[in-house]
Amino acid sequence: MRALTSAIALFCLFISFGTVAQTKQTILVMGDSLSAEYGLARGTGWVKLLEEQLQKQGSPWTVFNASISGETSSGGLSRLPKLLEQKKPGIVFLELGGNDALRGLSIQESERNLRKMIALSKQSGAKVLLFGMQIPPNYGQDYAKQFKDIYTKLSQQENVELLPFFLNGVASDLSLFQADRIHPNEKAQSILFKNVWGAMAPYQILLKSN
Repeated sequence: MRALTSAIALFCLFISFGTVAQTKQTILVMGDSLSAEYGLARGTGWVKLLEEQLQKQGSPWTVFNASISGETSSGGLSRLPKLLEQKKPGIVFLELGGNDALRGLSIQESERNLRKMIALSKQSGAKVLLFGMQIPPNYGQDYAKQFKDIYTKLSQQENVELLPFFLNGVASDLSLFQADRIHPNEKAQSILFKNVWGAMAPYQILLKSN
């Protein structure tokens, strides 16, 4: 009986190691136009700044940017399984939800989609950083608050890291936006990068590992 118990424990350990071994030193960015360099010169967005920072500190980690302008949480959810299978990321950034609000998607559906994306990422062996988003109060104060609260709720319930507000330091400054007053300009990208980098503090030891 003791031998059987030991064998089962060893098997579970093997499965655990196997899951870890299958993940790569890749950060997968699942975002919308805010991460897809909408209206910017190629290579000037915050994701590129993140890549450069990782290279600068000699990190073996790479970044795969799967962001698409106009992406919703439902679109991200439909694309995620294939990307997890192909890229086998060690960390997944979820920067989605803003377009859900613009298109009038229900709070419940946005939350459900993001929760499923978190679950799929964790099941694949990846850690998750959830990007908190907010919408202007002209959408209705109740809706705006419920939308903002989605991210805190998911972070706490699913035990994942949270960047409280991705556009912190940018949202209130019109000089940091393009002419459409929706998309951050090139000057804002360094602020967005700093917001993300600060939220990545729990992963710094991991990012330095070979």
